[in-house]
Amino acid sequence: MSTIIKEVTFKDGISEFINFPHDLYKDDPIYVPEIFIGQKDMMNPDKYPFHKYGKVKYFLAQRNGKTVGRIAAINNTNYNRHHKSNVGFFGFFDFIEDQEVCNLLLDQAVAYAKENGQDFLMGPTNFTTNETAGTLVDGFNDSPKLMMTYNKPYYGKLMEKYGLHKEMDLFAFMIYSDKASEKSLRIADAVENRLKAKGISIRNINLKDIDNEAKRIQKIYNDAWEENWGFVPFTDAEFEYLKNDLKMLLDPKFAYIAEKDGEAIGFGLTLPNINEVLIKNKRGKLFPFGIFRLLWGKNKTKYVRILALGVLEEYRKMGIEAIFFAKNIQEARRRGIIGGEASWVLESNEAMVAAAEHLNGEKYKTYRLYKKPI
Repeated sequence: MSTIIKEVTFKDGISEFINFPHDLYKDDPIYVPEIFIGQKDMMNPDKYPFHKYGKVKYFLAQRNGKTVGRIAAINNTNYNRHHKSNVGFFGFFDFIEDQEVCNLLLDQAVAYAKENGQDFLMGPTNFTTNETAGTLVDGFNDSPKLMMTYNKPYYGKLMEKYGLHKEMDLFAFMIYSDKASEKSLRIADAVENRLKAKGISIRNINLKDIDNEAKRIQKIYNDAWEENWGFVPFTDAEFEYLKNDLKMLLDPKFAYIAEKDGEAIGFGLTLPNINEVLIKNKRGKLFPFGIFRLLWGKNKTKYVRILALGVLEEYRKMGIEAIFFAKNIQEARRRGIIGGEASWVLESNEAMVAAAEHLNGEKYKTYRLYKKPI
């Protein structure tokens, strides 16, 4: 059986590219389909902000007319400019358990990176490190949480046989509401009272002022994460797109801003795990009934995802991050929510790893970014 590689474009073949994982995982009970219209908008060069600075090529692997794999070869110019690097990326990488298919697809990403004069290949990122990223290498027992990737165990093994090596691990911690450290919660309450005496307060996000709140969060994110591995600042257009994409999910009781004398210095953002709803939407179709299931179910999830925490450098180690975690746990308990996934946390981010562990968080999933010289 010979394998052929076919390049597809947004105008010709993108639906097949988007739908392939639905076929690959059709018998997998924990697979969560991505929303089709959301994926298509991401790949639309006229809609998604990444395409204003980045370039991408899409490839399918086929045998006997049947698709057996896919990959996106990505040129992320913002990343390379920010890091003064020369790296090509790959993403949206799915394939059957077959070394030849894996190799041929990665060969396309390598060829595109060389075409752009790049020295390394890294991934998976879909499209950037600000979006879904990483290959699941540990923790295959339950469904992915909101905006997290999923794959079978053979992915990492075949990628490593191709010559890719670990660049960075990304951890997911599960913090169970009923197992969270009571001592840590009490300490967080005491710390919050001490911070108030220093002019630092923590409030819930104001949905009626969402545009300005988003600008505050964007500034903190871009400043607070500057030194993190793999960080690339959001462009204004990217953050605006993200805001519009997520605002229907925002619950002010799970979103916080820390302020010093009225100026924003930190934020915490937690979202309902709507994957508990989306898992029922076969092939990622929201219409005609999926949209109603989503709107009805978003406030009834058993889990949440702690999506992002950021505190300006000069205000770290004061306990603000611990207060965000504590407030999440307290609100989850009030609602009968089982737990929250804190993800992803860089393995090199010792402060955030320690904060999750102090609350009795369990490191239950690991995602990996790979790299190789080319």
